[in-house]
Amino acid sequence: MADEPTENISGGADGGVDAEFEAGEASTRAEAVVDVLGDLYWQKAYGGRDAFECLVRTVLSQNTSDVASQPAHDALMDRYGGGDLARTLADADRSELADVIRPAGLYNQKSRVITEVAAEIVDVFGGASAFDEFVTEGDADEVRTRLLEFRGVGPKTADCVLLFSGGRGGVFPVDTHVHRVARRLGLAPPDADHETVRERLEEAVPPEKCGFGHTATIQFGREYCTARKPACLDGPEACPLYDRCDRVGVDELDGSVVDPASTTEDASS
Repeated sequence: MADEPTENISGGADGGVDAEFEAGEASTRAEAVVDVLGDLYWQKAYGGRDAFECLVRTVLSQNTSDVASQPAHDALMDRYGGGDLARTLADADRSELADVIRPAGLYNQKSRVITEVAAEIVDVFGGASAFDEFVTEGDADEVRTRLLEFRGVGPKTADCVLLFSGGRGGVFPVDTHVHRVARRLGLAPPDADHETVRERLEEAVPPEKCGFGHTATIQFGREYCTARKPACLDGPEACPLYDRCDRVGVDELDGSVVDPASTTEDASS
C-alpha cells in the first residue's frame, strides 16, 4: 500500500472539515464498509479549496489518472495563476492553453471546456471570488444544479467541487472506481448508473463519512478491488472487505471477472 501524504491534500490552504469519525456500530452495510476503510486509510480533510481552481482541477482529471492530470494542473497554475483565474482563463488563447495542459490528455476538449466555463463564470458571477462564495455559501442543491449547467461538467465533477471546495457533508462523488466497487460489493444494483450509485451511497452513509468514503473507496479500488484482478481472487485473506462483499461479477472458482451489469444481462437472457 502506498505511503500516505504527510498533509491534508484534500483540504485547501484556508483549512477544511476534518474527516475524523469513530467506527462504532454501523447502521447500514455501506457505513460498515466505510468504517473498515477508516482503519485502512488516512482520513483527509475536505473543503477550503478555491472553487474555480477546484473545478479546473477536476476537469483536467476527467478520463485520466492523477499522475497525468497533476502536472497539467501545476503547469496551468504556473502559466495563468496569480490573479483572478477565471478572468485570466476566459481571455486565454485556447490553443496555447491546450498545449499547457497536454499531459492531462484530451487537451483540446478540456481547454475548450475550461475557457468556456471561465467566460460564463465571469459573465454570471463577475469572477472567481464571487463564484467561490456561491459554491461555499449557496444552497447545496442549487449549487449542484448550476454546476451541471456548465458545458462539460458532469455529476462527478460537480460533486467534487461541492466536497473539496464547499466542504459539504453528505456528498459522495462517484467516479469509475466508486461505481465499480459499490456494485461489486452489492451496495448498489449491478446495473446502476453513476447517479443511482451516488444516491444509494448518500442515503446509506452518514454525511460526515461521505467525503472520506469517496476518497477511500477510490484508493481501495486502485489497490485491492481493481477492474481486472480484484484481490479476492488471491483468497479471502487478501481483501480486507471480503466478508462484506457480494463479489458481483467475480467468479473465484474460474478466476473470471466481468462488469457487475453483465450479470443482470445474463440472468435475463
